Amino acid sequence: MRKLALVLLAAGLAACLGACNSSTKPSNSQPVAQTPLQQDTSPYRIYASNERGNDMSVIGSDGFNVLATVPLGRRPRGIHASPDGKFIYVALSGSPIAGPGVDESKLPPPDHGLDGIAVYDVAQNKVVRTIQGGDNPEQFAVSPDGKRLYVSNEDASDIAIVDIASGDVIQTVKMGAEPEGVEFTPNGQQVWFTSEESSKITVFDPATNKVVTVFNVGHRPRNIAFTPDGARAYIPAENDGAVLEVNAKTYKIMKTIHLGKPGVVKPMDVIMSPDGSKLYVSTGHGRMVFTVDTKTNKVLSSVEVGARPWGIALSPGGSTLFSANGPSNDVSVVDLATNSVIKTVPAGQGPWGVAVVPRS
Repeated sequence: MRKLALVLLAAGLAACLGACNSSTKPSNSQPVAQTPLQQDTSPYRIYASNERGNDMSVIGSDGFNVLATVPLGRRPRGIHASPDGKFIYVALSGSPIAGPGVDESKLPPPDHGLDGIAVYDVAQNKVVRTIQGGDNPEQFAVSPDGKRLYVSNEDASDIAIVDIASGDVIQTVKMGAEPEGVEFTPNGQQVWFTSEESSKITVFDPATNKVVTVFNVGHRPRNIAFTPDGARAYIPAENDGAVLEVNAKTYKIMKTIHLGKPGVVKPMDVIMSPDGSKLYVSTGHGRMVFTVDTKTNKVLSSVEVGARPWGIALSPGGSTLFSANGPSNDVSVVDLATNSVIKTVPAGQGPWGVAVVPRS
């Protein structure tokens, strides 16, 4: 039995080396899914990155059941699909988990050899390679043409521009301390980055590869959501218990939308409804997802989803919301018509981010 196991292990390693190109990091790459993908008739699938489990849960929309669990690599967090929906990209990190207030000098040193961006092939249900992403990548955005990644690197306080085809970092740009959120404007002409520690937004021009401007926002900005016309941006200020409405042309704060007591309600992720009429906000330790009317900037409703909801995503039609609830080890399914949780899906350990991809 032991001899057979060794033979199978060797075969698996050989397959991995054959499939990986020169940009692959074998320490991160996991070419075979932990569980086979079950058959389903779902019109779309939900993918949840599990930070503490080092894997990804694949959930079908037909009944909202886990169809497969896919090994990814160390500490998967930011997760996004390619524009054509054929690949899922997931940020991996060899840095130890450290929340606000943790004395990082007492933590183990980071292993940057485990950093990277896992490339998961949807059709094959496996990670086909891991490409570079800089030191401790957390969040990123995929360019509208699907050719590049713009990656925020927390430890290095910079962003890495990655050519997906070659897997190479073609440029790095210094940012404010602890960069995190990354989002393209709807027209694709700018990329905005948040810097948690410095409370700034950096606006970057991908055509010239130059910084357009840097402006101040609330304390610990986490992410960005734009209205469909690109006129306004909404930015959560975690430590202020608020979301800021920003004029995306003048870069001026137009409105501060208070969601609750700072330190109790901690806005984390923001996403916009397809028609731009509503903004959805996850609140971490606040356990809630808020709905904001973007015409009046008034809170319409809130729903409790689970412990420390972080990443959120919408179904293709915008009728259902999914939240990754880290300490709960689950994903909540929220019917937005009734503003209620209709199912709680057990995921892996520490769900962090969520991506939704229609099936072809």
